[in-house]
Amino acid sequence: MNLVDSCGWLEYLTDQENAVFFAPPLEDIENLLVPSICVFEVLKKVLQEKNEDFALQVIALMQQGFIAELDAELAIQSAKVSFELKLPLADSIIIATAKLYNAVIWTQDKHFYGLDNVRYVTKHITNYEK
Repeated sequence: MNLVDSCGWLEYLTDQENAVFFAPPLEDIENLLVPSICVFEVLKKVLQEKNEDFALQVIALMQQGFIAELDAELAIQSAKVSFELKLPLADSIIIATAKLYNAVIWTQDKHFYGLDNVRYVTKHITNYEK
């Protein structure tokens, strides 16, 4: 399974420089794992930057993958990851979700750099983010 971090979804959806890196896992719907926290993060940013019509398209796209809900057990594992690796909430949930489903994380977030089962690409700063 493949898990694309929120930043990867946004890179792909806005056709930024690293979109091509994230295309293979995002377009392989049968093997796409989508943590519910990624749905939240992506939708929040899309609503801030785009419009509700685009947000509805994004929701439909994300729901084509397998949505991993945050239940009590996953929350416990996420808390342990956060404590052990000193990571923020969303990143901890993403790592714990990937471990639970034996998924590869695709990201450009430096918090994930060097971790097992992570495909990392360096982020390029764009005008979109300045």
